[in-house]
Amino acid sequence: MLRPPLLIDPDEVEISAIRAQGAGGQNVNKVSSAVHLRYDIPASSLPADVKERLLALRDSRITQEGVLVLKAQQHRTQEMNRADALARLQAVIDTVATPPRVRRATKPTYGSKQRRLEGKSQRAQIKSLRGRVQD
Repeated sequence: MLRPPLLIDPDEVEISAIRAQGAGGQNVNKVSSAVHLRYDIPASSLPADVKERLLALRDSRITQEGVLVLKAQQHRTQEMNRADALARLQAVIDTVATPPRVRRATKPTYGSKQRRLEGKSQRAQIKSLRGRVQD
């Protein structure tokens, strides 16, 4: 079952501009170039199974209320940081978009069982010869 790629509705994403941290000289104190992205997973239009897998992720960026918070401050411009945050959000959603494959239990073949038992009996034979010598 191939699912078409999940697209994020821009109305469900809350983006706010914040001041970036780190080096940047005088400009870092004046310009809000970093971006804070908030995506409310339970209120989103994603399919129920994708929401479930997304909320089950052990990710520190997901709050207890189910809001995914991303901070983008890699680039110098707000537009590039906004695009970076949206791309990272899409990447997180794409990781859980396809359901995990179901593991089917298999049984060992008759031949592999025989080879295992043969190896065990050879090993037992070797170990039995290490005992005391009888007169």
